[in-house]
Amino acid sequence: MDDSRSSIATIDPDEHNPVLKLDFSGLPPVYVLAAHLSINEQHEAEDALSHGGASLTYDIKEANIVLGNISKARRAKSELQWKGVRVEDTEDTPSAEKPTSPRGPEGRAPAKKRRKVGDRSDEFSQRKVDLVIDDSSTSSETEDEADASTKPMSQLSLSRVSTSSDASSPNSMAAKDTPPPPIFLGSFTDKVKVIKLDWLNESLSAGKVLPLEPYTIYTGTLITPEEPAMNRPATMKANGLKPFTGNKSTYIKKGDPSGIIERANADSKPSINRYIKRDRIEAAANKDFVGKSFSSSTQAASQQPRQNITRPTRLLHQTTSEHDEAASSALPLMPDWVREKKIYACERATPLISPNQAFICLLKEIKLARLLTLDEIGVRAYSSSIASLAAYPYPIQSTREILALPSCDQKIAHLFHEYQASNGKIQAVADLEADPALKVLREFYEIWGVGAKTAREFYYDKGWRDLNDVIEYGWKSLSRVQQIGLKYYDELMHKISRAEVESIAETITRHACLVTDKDIVSIIVGGYRRGKSECGDVDLILSHQNEAMTYNLVDKVVKSLEKEGWITHTLTLNLTNTKRNQEPLPISTASLGGHGFDTLDKALLVWQNPEWPTRTADLKANPKAKNPNLHRRVDIIISPWRTVGCGVAGWTSGTTFQRDLRRYAKHVRGWKFDSSGVRQRGTGKWVDLEGWGDRTTRCRDWKEAERRVFEGMGLAYQEPWDRCTG
Repeated sequence: MDDSRSSIATIDPDEHNPVLKLDFSGLPPVYVLAAHLSINEQHEAEDALSHGGASLTYDIKEANIVLGNISKARRAKSELQWKGVRVEDTEDTPSAEKPTSPRGPEGRAPAKKRRKVGDRSDEFSQRKVDLVIDDSSTSSETEDEADASTKPMSQLSLSRVSTSSDASSPNSMAAKDTPPPPIFLGSFTDKVKVIKLDWLNESLSAGKVLPLEPYTIYTGTLITPEEPAMNRPATMKANGLKPFTGNKSTYIKKGDPSGIIERANADSKPSINRYIKRDRIEAAANKDFVGKSFSSSTQAASQQPRQNITRPTRLLHQTTSEHDEAASSALPLMPDWVREKKIYACERATPLISPNQAFICLLKEIKLARLLTLDEIGVRAYSSSIASLAAYPYPIQSTREILALPSCDQKIAHLFHEYQASNGKIQAVADLEADPALKVLREFYEIWGVGAKTAREFYYDKGWRDLNDVIEYGWKSLSRVQQIGLKYYDELMHKISRAEVESIAETITRHACLVTDKDIVSIIVGGYRRGKSECGDVDLILSHQNEAMTYNLVDKVVKSLEKEGWITHTLTLNLTNTKRNQEPLPISTASLGGHGFDTLDKALLVWQNPEWPTRTADLKANPKAKNPNLHRRVDIIISPWRTVGCGVAGWTSGTTFQRDLRRYAKHVRGWKFDSSGVRQRGTGKWVDLEGWGDRTTRCRDWKEAERRVFEGMGLAYQEPWDRCTG
């Protein structure tokens, strides 16, 4: 491989030195290529661009800039083609240098006349010619000339300085020493540029947005499906058309006058407007999973061919009255987090029930499909969009509102447009619900201990089609946790009422007091604390102001519960925190992998109430009588008091809220956050947000500790029922 590995340059700020922000808002849509990047490096690049206001896209077909860790033009073009982007090579010559003079009899432009040395009689005219409009625009040549005087300088490009000008003159020297603007939006029309990742690294290091040209390794012209590059000459010859000399989509028929109307009528193909990208996005949204086999090419070869489903692309139609209404009406008064473009879910309140709950539920179905197809980036993108929509306090009326929300792009807007136009339905979701492969994958995924990758292995590699196949053909190959999850599959699918959650927590707390003392602190977290009426499992944090009491506590509590028969199976028992003497997780290469957001002591259990009303009579009649109570999933987490606020904040919040707490800590504060505490990334030093270091400032209770975590990170405290991001 010629490509060298690269990583994103980061800045380690402290609370007195905020993270440097660069303005990437002038960039056209940007896509970060995953090739030769770890998932963390890819996320860091995307976060750096998004933090600077870049128009980040997760669909490479929407992008005009592709940022990647590659160095060869051939590889760059191959990556584009592999991902379905049809391009043809573009000449490296800047558009301002392309010949615009009439062609000679042999099809070549006549050579330019060289001026005599010392002849400066029309020096002003020469310099005027050197300033031209970028010719890559798709508008007509007449419109270019008419608008040249009204375009801002950011839309103009300077051509190469003429060799006949006086290089020693002050004006020419100033022009030579002045660097060109880093970005010319006009030069990206109907083009895609592959840029080295070094551009982002060195821009961050330099503290300014550097020009793209030195880092550009490939520039291609996008080919529309209606006019493949290989068919252009044949089509033109068949129609008796002659290509125009400029870089335009307009063609002039032989012998026809050159008037505007005649030229427009002679067009073999309408010109493409670079601002019409939403139509392409809508087509992608409508065809997300249509005819998709949800398998790799090698897997699909062994499967029975599926019928290819196609349908016409749904276009956005707008009536005159709708246009007038959109132009005259303003958006509703947006919340502060929308106006201030706050991209992190931890910076805003997200209630349990949203005014847009029905639309959000459909997006969650698409997100699940992305998860089951191992599309990590798609899952993250939909998670961010859903969290933003869930936090929006008003029922959405138009796509303009969606486009104003952070993390909601044009694809989400078009899905909402379809949702409105189809009476609350989205065709992509209907296709997913009808897909037989996806139904089986979802059933496998809901087995405790089976992830998306394992579910796909069951379906594609093993050929299993239901739970009975897994039991009959694969039982011995399953892990112990998977066997338990399959054995109690139906029972674990039943939700747990709030009353039962409280009863289970009370029992665990009683046993914790037996093995420690009455000062043990018990906090029900998870969905219960966020206000859910029913929960999938029970999450309980135990803590004590005396750290000696929390040392190895989870092992003692589990053994006590097992003696009374409350626990039928222990799925996982971790003593990670006890083994490191209950210190916050240090910053080191060896300890960063595989921990997720949590490194606390914990036990993941299968729970069953050993008591039922007729127990005595049932056992008397049959000593082996079966307990009719449902099995439940219960997690017991132990948090030392010094970081109990971090533990409660992490285990209470919704998944996207947790993720954005970590992202916010990293990119805004320069810290590493997880449920075991906060450390500085540069030094690895523990950040005592809860005032443990001084006995006079220690928190009196866990609620105060949690509030101090938010305040110490510079965030407004969000109530538990306002962290329901999913």
